[in-house]
Amino acid sequence: MNTPVSALLESRLHSLPLLARGKVRDNYAVGTDRILMVASDRISAFDVVMGQPIPGKGALLTQMALFWFAKLGHIVPHHLTGEAPESVVAPDEVDQVQGRSMLVKRLKPLPVEAVVRGYLAGSGWKEYQDSGKVCGVALPQGLKNAGRLPAPIFTPATKADIGEHDENISFERMAQTIGDDLATQVRDIAIRLYTEAAAYALTRGIIIADTKFEFGLDEHGQVTLMDEILTPDSSRFWPLESYQEGINPPSFDKQYLRDWLETAQVNGMPWNKQAPAPELPEVVIDGTAQRYLEALSRLKD
Repeated sequence: MNTPVSALLESRLHSLPLLARGKVRDNYAVGTDRILMVASDRISAFDVVMGQPIPGKGALLTQMALFWFAKLGHIVPHHLTGEAPESVVAPDEVDQVQGRSMLVKRLKPLPVEAVVRGYLAGSGWKEYQDSGKVCGVALPQGLKNAGRLPAPIFTPATKADIGEHDENISFERMAQTIGDDLATQVRDIAIRLYTEAAAYALTRGIIIADTKFEFGLDEHGQVTLMDEILTPDSSRFWPLESYQEGINPPSFDKQYLRDWLETAQVNGMPWNKQAPAPELPEVVIDGTAQRYLEALSRLKD
């Protein structure tokens, strides 16, 4: 399996006004009611954007998100317009957007991330060790690292600006922020999305340990799924065949990069997880790209 060779660290479109550059996506205004989302090959870890791109990553993320939007569209409306992204840019910009972009409806984003966990991992495992809870959700005693939870749990987080860290919050705090009815609706939709996606992924040899969704409201106030969904950027993907409770499984997501960064040094000192990030060696760039490609291949084949 060959890694794609093209790389786009940052898009530069002259035909549309730039709205914002996120950790991965560059968003451009298309009139007043649509946004062109261009998935670059940037990658972030610990909320810091790396200085080198992962070649082909943006196209892989886009293909995977489009796959899931189509597969889960019966659960909740999504933000895709169905129009070709190439139709709204100048001819000399098509190469920058082709295969890595989505033309979407402009929504009012909800200021929370809808995180669903089916397994104990990452910050959830650390919190469980300290308190027996994850984001205020009490869990049974005796669970192990990477252990499957009795049922998926909803653990929202605040959205952080680039360079800042997301903060896990309780459902009650989320309800105070966006209202009880809306919070309940988002929670129930997120758990259903995760449950259906995780069941399908298992048939393809992938465990989706956890994931995050983002939602917005359309002009009628309807909850709408937005951003990108169920990719290695927003989820923890583990290969089923090597899964073992009690240890951190190998993964098809950013964990490979995170593990390397935990050992990386800057000026002879351990990296402090603040920008700028350490320079990534080719083996880490290639290894990350191969893991993303493997995840997409398993899900779509």
